[in-house]
Amino acid sequence: MNTASATETYNYKVVRQFAIMTVVWGIVGMAVGVLIAAQLVWPELNTPFQWFHFGRLRPLHTNAVIFAFGGCALFATSYYVVQRTSQARLFSDTLAAFTFWGWQAIIVAAAITLPLGLTTAKEYAELEWPIDIAITVVWVAYAINFFGTVAKRKTKHIYVANWFYGAFIITIAVLHIGNSAFVPVSLWKSYSAYSGAMDAMVQWWYGHNAVGFFLTAGFLGMMYYFVPKQAERPVYSYRLSIVHFWALIATYIWAGPHHLHYSALPDWAQSAGMVMSLILLAPSWGGMINGMMTLSGAWHKLRTDPILRFLVVSLSFYGMSTFEGPMMSIKTVNALSHDTDWTIGHVHSGALGWVAMVSIGSMYHLIPRLFGLRQMYSVSLINVHFWLATIGTVLYIAAMWVNGIMQGLMWRAVNADGTLTYSFVEALSNSYPGYIVRTLGGAIYLTGMLVMAYNVWKTVRQRDAVVADNVPMTA
Repeated sequence: MNTASATETYNYKVVRQFAIMTVVWGIVGMAVGVLIAAQLVWPELNTPFQWFHFGRLRPLHTNAVIFAFGGCALFATSYYVVQRTSQARLFSDTLAAFTFWGWQAIIVAAAITLPLGLTTAKEYAELEWPIDIAITVVWVAYAINFFGTVAKRKTKHIYVANWFYGAFIITIAVLHIGNSAFVPVSLWKSYSAYSGAMDAMVQWWYGHNAVGFFLTAGFLGMMYYFVPKQAERPVYSYRLSIVHFWALIATYIWAGPHHLHYSALPDWAQSAGMVMSLILLAPSWGGMINGMMTLSGAWHKLRTDPILRFLVVSLSFYGMSTFEGPMMSIKTVNALSHDTDWTIGHVHSGALGWVAMVSIGSMYHLIPRLFGLRQMYSVSLINVHFWLATIGTVLYIAAMWVNGIMQGLMWRAVNADGTLTYSFVEALSNSYPGYIVRTLGGAIYLTGMLVMAYNVWKTVRQRDAVVADNVPMTA
């Protein structure tokens, strides 16, 4: 029972701002992704201007889809969920506004510096030290606001979604500070404080756990709130959700070395990363099963509710990609998959299928409520978007799986005299059809995002749409 008085309100303004920018940055990030995919099909798209070369745009794409699109989705949903489940307004409206404008400034800074070639060359951590410091400041403000809201909650219980959001906030802070230890030599140039194999290990401790906590724990918080809300069913097993939480955060942090198989990293560290990756399958599937089973008694809703379809299919991709990841961490499998397009397919089954789909479904649930409406302008367009996203994802990852296995087999094929059977160029030539299909899949997915943008625009422009900034807690 809601015990809040009618005079108390939620701060929906920052939620609305982040939700709208989720859609905007999703289109920007995915458009850059389609462009760089097209550059591998039509190399002439690498124009004479160095700022638009693949090597400059690829980190822009990853930063835009992870930290701009995914980050805005996490900010929007966490600020919404922590208020609703705590029955308390955000700890500080000022900090909320600061995190929004600060995060947008960081994204713009990334969009300027990365095409200019200003980079640390650390994957998912390419931004140079002044921007890293800005990220730290904004993140501390975010942490204070989130945990301050939890501390002032009017409910004794802390809902499990907030556990996942909280773990994501704390762990990303530790990862970012640890991996961003640098020695500045000028305003836009720095060198890592670590060297050699240690630098590689710290980078993939960060890199894999950016996936584990930014792209998994945070979005599991999203799943544990929006799947039950959209299905209008309680979480299947609250006990399983707690076991899932502790098992996931205890295991994920150790899995990074599987990115460094057959490298200068000590063999024992590689094996430890492999073992922990295999153990990780259990908590990952525990969360997937819990989300799926939440639909017990509500499966019929999938026939008419495309938002729920987005959320459920995202769980399917989560289960698939978290099976594939541990499998690829096995050394004998990794000997085939390492440095091939199979890895790209695996990443995007998680990114497009899990992260983007659960974000899109959550936004479709959230945006009408931020404008005082019952539903989006067009349910039919949500359905169109669902099929575009699903078809685009399947085309993308299937093309990369086929390419990757073919590349691995060609690279390891040897003649009787020990010489390589195929040259690298032959493997590249045979990969060309897969690159065409990948570009097509990405373009279809991007089209779905444009459909979403149109639907959002028409929703907020409706006559009865009202900007809901300060919403009574009884609403």
